[in-house]
Amino acid sequence: PNPTQLHPTQPNSIQGTNIGAGKATGVVVATGVNTEIGKIRDEMAATEQEKTPLQQKLDEFGEQLSKVISLICVAVWLINIGHFNDPVHGGSWIRGAIYYFKIAVALAVAAIPEGLPAVITTCLALGTRRMAKKNAIVRSLPSVETLGCTSVICSDKTGTLTTNQMSVCKMFIVDKVEGDLCLLNEFSITGSTYAPEGEVLKQDKHIKAGSYDGLVELATICALCNDSSLDYNESKGVYEKVGEATETALTCLVEKMNVFNTDVRNLSKVERANACNTVINGPRWTLEGHKWPKVDHKWSRMDLRRPHLDAPNLLLMPSTSFLSPSPLPLPSPTFTPLTQTFFLVSSSWCPPGLFLLMSSSGVLLVSSWSPPGALLLMSPGLILLVSPDLTFVGCVGMLDPPRKEVMGSIRLCPDAGIRVIMITGDNKGTAIAICRRIGIFGEDEEVTGKAYTGREFDDLPAGEQRDACRRACCFARVEPTHKSKIVEFLQSFDEITAM
Repeated sequence: PNPTQLHPTQPNSIQGTNIGAGKATGVVVATGVNTEIGKIRDEMAATEQEKTPLQQKLDEFGEQLSKVISLICVAVWLINIGHFNDPVHGGSWIRGAIYYFKIAVALAVAAIPEGLPAVITTCLALGTRRMAKKNAIVRSLPSVETLGCTSVICSDKTGTLTTNQMSVCKMFIVDKVEGDLCLLNEFSITGSTYAPEGEVLKQDKHIKAGSYDGLVELATICALCNDSSLDYNESKGVYEKVGEATETALTCLVEKMNVFNTDVRNLSKVERANACNTVINGPRWTLEGHKWPKVDHKWSRMDLRRPHLDAPNLLLMPSTSFLSPSPLPLPSPTFTPLTQTFFLVSSSWCPPGLFLLMSSSGVLLVSSWSPPGALLLMSPGLILLVSPDLTFVGCVGMLDPPRKEVMGSIRLCPDAGIRVIMITGDNKGTAIAICRRIGIFGEDEEVTGKAYTGREFDDLPAGEQRDACRRACCFARVEPTHKSKIVEFLQSFDEITAM
């Protein structure tokens, strides 16, 4: 894993973050400005408010105009020195000097463009109105002009360049293993939104997921081990997630698979949102319930289905068997033919930026059905300690797809003299893959020296950091301090940067 600035080995909970699941007891070790958010606030407060390019130009124009007007006024006064003693002034040289001084001052006042601020404000307001027509809300008028002269755009990834809608696009299950031969059934899934609409394809042909036992088990795991749901927003006319994006992608996958052939043709969109998940979740009991099954034995066995998430090189470690189509023993966690096949397939998925999620199921031995005994189910780590025998079922690959309009916009940026830089907190491999998909990097372009993680950037000397900002187009695993430093380096090149 990439090292981070925050202490990865310490169980710290950072203020402002959300807890996804679990229970814990914590001790507050910092408050106010001593927290991570407080440090960010101090950095923001210490940042000097620089003038926009328009404000700088107006200041330059004002200085030049004042100098020109002063010269003209002095010239007008000097030209009329010979008229200071005219009879009209009563023959007084001082009266004549004062008279022509007033004329010079009046000329200076008349030359000042009092209507310029009003004209500029009107132009910026018109620009704001045009931006609003394109669904862009501008909170600061000068930013309209700044956008017009931007030379570098530093963009976030999730939700900006991508849709922020995770969707499963590939999956596989084990077909059969004969000796050193391992065959997989690979599938692709259409649809890249949270709408429960899509097909399961095998070799570009539509198949019924319910005809594969592995897919039935996979769908069951995805539905049972899931706290998310789909919701149809009638006012917007779109399906939205309720819960975490990763779990919602699995919920949507279950709806697309429809392994039990649920009749969804006559359902409304609201009912259709979770129809297939409801069928699977029907007999499900929950830990939050108050009714516990009665058992006559000291020990009872419970079928535990749970998705197992891990790095590709650790995906098979907790598994002792695999489903093909019934559970078969796994000779060892590092069974070469099986693991090599899995790694080849998963590696071919990773370049497009897929997020891998392995699923497994197992049998857990629980000493008591009372709530204290059931607390074992709260911790995946304790589950593996109690019963590490898990059956590998399959793997899914999910992706946060790029927005449709992004690729066209990025193609236009070089024509406008704008360089696009992606700055994200995601891992480097995913960031590079998304950059290739949207056109920041070419399909086969070498990215050495063009993509850095936050730690790699920190390890560079100051001079090389400055050069890296000149040529790099992708920064991953970055923190707010990195963003400030990158902008400072870009501004040192006289770049107008939009972050």
